[in-house]
Amino acid sequence: MSENSNNEGSVLGSKSFTAVAINCAAKAGEWITSKLGNYTKLDLKYSSHDLVTEVDKGSERLIRNLIGTHFPHHAFLGEEGVEPGPEASAQALANVSDAEYLWIVDPIDGTTNFVHGFPFFCVSIALAYKGEVIVGVVYDPIKDELFVAEKGKGAYVHGRRMEVSSESKLRDSLIATGLPADHTYALPVNLKGVQAIAPQVRNLRIAGSAALHMAYVAAGRLSGFWEIGLNSWDMAAGYLLIKESGGTVTDTRGETYHLGVRNVAATNGYLHEELLQALEQTEACD
Repeated sequence: MSENSNNEGSVLGSKSFTAVAINCAAKAGEWITSKLGNYTKLDLKYSSHDLVTEVDKGSERLIRNLIGTHFPHHAFLGEEGVEPGPEASAQALANVSDAEYLWIVDPIDGTTNFVHGFPFFCVSIALAYKGEVIVGVVYDPIKDELFVAEKGKGAYVHGRRMEVSSESKLRDSLIATGLPADHTYALPVNLKGVQAIAPQVRNLRIAGSAALHMAYVAAGRLSGFWEIGLNSWDMAAGYLLIKESGGTVTDTRGETYHLGVRNVAATNGYLHEELLQALEQTEACD
């Protein structure tokens, strides 16, 4: 998809939106893996469980500069440019809500995993046009897996079209969630959900990267995912991956996904209502 064109297949300055997103993710991934086990400074953000390194900041700077080279007039929303905490995240999104084109970037989703050398983290890059996500890229540099989606054109990994899984019941499903950094509100609610969902599913996974979990839902490796207290950069790319793979993404109340959603439920679609009901019954949806 390209700017200032009615033909979605054409390009602007020989670079399409998707090609730029892929290039940024690949270059950032290369930078991140070169720093694995070799970062020098570790800072706390929102809590002792919310970490940031100079690698996160360097990755975001690299992506911002590359995007700016191709699309200097586009808006940019990156995790490391926003103060910690839900209020600051909401304000940062509001500040760019009028942008025609908005790039939404998590330079390392799964920083805690990166810090510990646990190989489950990714680069997440999305592009929204007038508030609607039109490109989503999630790149896992450890496995060299690139998940790519364009609005209306499907989602792919390893160049192959992705489809969500076919499980229709929670009891047959593999569901993922997270352990939020916000220990005053989001974590207790999410733990209620864990307590409600764990006995009803085949098994539960908590691997520490919302964007990668959502990519796995799109690829059919997970039946579903939910988490309380996320930000737009955690899930904008993953939303489009799942949508273009035939799945369903809403908030945990079942309302339509938009960039301001913080409590997300994402599934293959077949068991979406059952997951939402299980969360609602234990007041684990918000």
